[in-house]
Amino acid sequence: MKRDLNDKTPPPATAAQPHRPFDEEEPHADADVHPHEPLGPDDRLAPLAPNPYKRHRGITRAWYALKHSLNGFRVAIREESAFRQELTLAAVMLPIGAFSPVPAASRALLIGAVLLVLIVELLNSSVEAAIDRISLERHELSKRAKDLGSAAVTVALFACVTTWGFVLGPVVAHWLGF
Repeated sequence: MKRDLNDKTPPPATAAQPHRPFDEEEPHADADVHPHEPLGPDDRLAPLAPNPYKRHRGITRAWYALKHSLNGFRVAIREESAFRQELTLAAVMLPIGAFSPVPAASRALLIGAVLLVLIVELLNSSVEAAIDRISLERHELSKRAKDLGSAAVTVALFACVTTWGFVLGPVVAHWLGF
């Protein structure tokens, strides 16, 4: 049953229809398309165009992702002195954290805190590399991005030191007889 659009009287009561709060308007009666089906490239629900640089799928994609990750580690070790220093500390701290005489959850916290520092340092290095790729000239926004990345590394280092202090502090105090 079609209704006159100028008719202001409420429609007759029919079967209860569910409330659809996100529909902006009712679909036209003669529309043969589902209201949530993408209608064209300007529709916000339309699928994105495929990325021409992502041509690998499945296990091949996983293989290339691993290859690029290992290349990232090589670049970080070769180019970033801060990452090398933190990796050296991690090589000492990870075995200590893994075999410390504390509960398993505490060991996981110790290991996670060290890995967090490495993760944040890798992200900071990638931000710095992207900023340097754009331009080597000094700019306030470039400085801000690099300073924020450095602050993130500092917070991760503080979290690591604090975690290790809370978890292993009592153990070390007990060993020293305090």
